Amino acid sequence: MSKHLRFTLILATTIVAAGCQTIGTGSLQRDRIGYADAIGTSWKEQMLLNIVKLRYLDTPVFLDVSSVISSYELASQVNLAATIFPSASSANNGTFGATGTYTDRPTISYAPITGEKYLNSLLRPIPPQAIFAMIESGHRADYLLRVTVRAINGVYNSSTSQPRARAADPTFSRVIEAIRRLQQTGALSVRVEKGEGAETTYIGFNRKAGEDADKDIRLLKDALGLNPDKDEVQLVFGSLHRNRDQIALLTRSLQEILTELAAGIEVPARDLAEGRATPIPHGDAAAGSRDALLMRVRSGGEAPADAHAAVRYRDHWFWIDDRDLDSKRLMMFLLIFSSLAETGIAPQVPLITIPAR
Repeated sequence: MSKHLRFTLILATTIVAAGCQTIGTGSLQRDRIGYADAIGTSWKEQMLLNIVKLRYLDTPVFLDVSSVISSYELASQVNLAATIFPSASSANNGTFGATGTYTDRPTISYAPITGEKYLNSLLRPIPPQAIFAMIESGHRADYLLRVTVRAINGVYNSSTSQPRARAADPTFSRVIEAIRRLQQTGALSVRVEKGEGAETTYIGFNRKAGEDADKDIRLLKDALGLNPDKDEVQLVFGSLHRNRDQIALLTRSLQEILTELAAGIEVPARDLAEGRATPIPHGDAAAGSRDALLMRVRSGGEAPADAHAAVRYRDHWFWIDDRDLDSKRLMMFLLIFSSLAETGIAPQVPLITIPAR
């Protein structure tokens, strides 16, 4: 075998082997992780941009990635030609060649959130049962209630949105902190009772969990106007409970949560002075207080070097610092909150035909 033929065969084999490593099962890990990371990053940036837009009273736009399909094509070709009876004057007895092509054609479909889906995912209040299910699964009760709840049995949380701007009732912090302590000691439980066509959720209190737990249970019953003799109450939606055997949660929608988060944006002073963005109704409360802002969004004229998520809007950069764990945690929960508000209606995705190769 001539040196040219050997080189050609090696080149063709290399092309085929390289293609086999990048398509089929070999592409699964790369594509899945790569697309998941890209979708996650774009979701954070889209959410952050819409929060900024709400502060400027601009129209938020939400676009879902409804499907991602990767289509690969690998083709290789080896050409061999030789002269059977070469002439004496011919320096070469044959020609050799190899070609290969590798094509990646991803098909990504986007679906704008409009109509009924917009109503269900953004404007519908988060079900109280879903919030306590998250508490039961181990998420911090005080944190979740402060973000998602407007009132518990008529005890109101703080709000920075213009129509509902108010400071929190002093009792609200005491209530959510007591619920948190009961959660930590295991004195708080959630029970779901299934009936005909509906489910009823009950919140239970275990006074045998210790003296401190018993003290917090008494605090809750007194602050929320609950029956002191009942250790299990029904969980319902609303601003006020109808009887002393109920805990009524007036929950926020995702749209309300985003509006509350918009108060934490560092709006350039010029934009505030010119009336381009809404001011914070009752100022910036100190961190750790019952009226403290839920999220911090920095701003500046240049792109940040170390950001969890960053977007450019109106010739300014807005970002969440990667060391701001509270704001990062809230961004993580926003995806969960958007799912909690859903009613189970399947999204309509486009029909895509992928040619076989």
